[in-house]
Amino acid sequence: MITPAYAQAVPGMPSTDMIVQFVPFILVFVIMWFLIIRPQQRRAKQHQDMIKSVRRGDTVVSSGGILGRVTKVTDDPEIEMEIADGVRVKLMRGMIAEVRSKGEPVKT
Repeated sequence: MITPAYAQAVPGMPSTDMIVQFVPFILVFVIMWFLIIRPQQRRAKQHQDMIKSVRRGDTVVSSGGILGRVTKVTDDPEIEMEIADGVRVKLMRGMIAEVRSKGEPVKT
């Protein structure tokens, strides 16, 4: 029914079949970039900025859900947090999930 002449490409003419096949993959990647990757990078940057700005007196929530007040902040990756009267724990900066309220400004 179909002759072999119809199934062959014209010699010397560039084939656009390969480009047409990759267009859906490129579109899916662009959509994923704007809907998933870009917002996630923005959230990670906001979290890093929040962690850098933690200071003594801030009320923070850890990733485990523990609520406490920051008592000591150093350049180390650890902070000291008071979770009850006289109960202080060390917490990694990266484990801070949220800063609830800001404390007093740093005294000069």
